[in-house]
Amino acid sequence: YKIYVDDEKFSNFFITILSFGFKYGIPVDSDLVFDVRFLPNPYYEPELKNKTGNDEAVKGYVMACDASVQFLDKLEDMLSFLVPYYISEGKNQLVVSIGCTGGKHRSVTLVNELAERMKHSEYGFKTEHRDIEKDD
Repeated sequence: YKIYVDDEKFSNFFITILSFGFKYGIPVDSDLVFDVRFLPNPYYEPELKNKTGNDEAVKGYVMACDASVQFLDKLEDMLSFLVPYYISEGKNQLVVSIGCTGGKHRSVTLVNELAERMKHSEYGFKTEHRDIEKDD
């Protein structure tokens, strides 16, 4: 069944896509955890260091790496495979956590990009950026 509230689409399954920094610990409520520290780090670019993955310049830097696009393609594919199985097991929510070193740049960008891809999904979802406001 589906419930519609204020023109938002919800089903009986809800996904939270969460960015975090490994240096602050893995979120304890995570169901799936992905490490994106294999991607180039905007932190080491002086003009990007004090920005976040919500800024276009950081997003451009992260998404210019082919591995970022491939990672999102594979993650999106994995979620479309897994979610029906979670539902058939009676699960009604899923927390997908994506982490980088500090939780400000790479993970934020990828959470936002995954959310953009999922906006037409049949499942309800939200994004959270747990560590985006933390100091170094």
